[in-house]
Amino acid sequence: MAPRLDIIIPVYNEGNIILATLAALRQQVTTPARVLICYDRPDDDTLATIKANPDAVAGLAIEFVQNRGRGAHGAVMAGFAASSAPYVLVFPADDDFNAGIIDAMVAKATAGNNDIVCASRFIPGGCMVGCRWLKAVLVRSAAFSLYYIARLPTRDATNGFRLFSRRVIDSIAIESDRGFCFSLELLVKCHRLGWPVADVPAKWFERKQGASRFQVLNWVPAYLRWYLYAFATTFLRLPASSVKQRPAWKPAQ
Repeated sequence: MAPRLDIIIPVYNEGNIILATLAALRQQVTTPARVLICYDRPDDDTLATIKANPDAVAGLAIEFVQNRGRGAHGAVMAGFAASSAPYVLVFPADDDFNAGIIDAMVAKATAGNNDIVCASRFIPGGCMVGCRWLKAVLVRSAAFSLYYIARLPTRDATNGFRLFSRRVIDSIAIESDRGFCFSLELLVKCHRLGWPVADVPAKWFERKQGASRFQVLNWVPAYLRWYLYAFATTFLRLPASSVKQRPAWKPAQ
């Protein structure tokens, strides 16, 4: 059966947690899916761990996709370029507790014709636990102001755990080149286009193993560009025609 969902997992030496994450996907996701493990270097221990434990991932359709460059952004862009399913989900490598909401995200995308479904930490049923204070302040402030003032149709605009329709991936040009800024960019561009967006509740816990690739201070300027884009959409009423379109999808260099 052809996959209905491509699950992109950007990895960087996730060998100590990846099997738990894949086990959760195998046990809790019923949507026909393919898992794209997107990596920088062939010596990444994530690859060796998966290949050394075939029984642990039996039943999952897994493909390895190498990033042409380096870093989280390039890894996800490589995954987008390799994807072909009607829906594409970016999923954290260390998340072994949210697999159970993925079917609901696909269902909400399908039933409501939603082009983006956001995993939201800030609606009933969601939570954010153990977050460092600086990141917590930035994330909560951005989420509050984008929802209540800029009127984005999601309560959690900065979470990179998000489902995109094929239309989003194939049609909207990604101008970001750092970290997970692409996720906010695609969200605010969908809002300007008037394409529907929905939320489902999700949980978030501070990473216990390995090092997070979320670099708050380094990424703030890049996020700020798209934060202001959302306000410009609402208050300056900029037209949908101002959204940069992609004539044919190509991975970022």
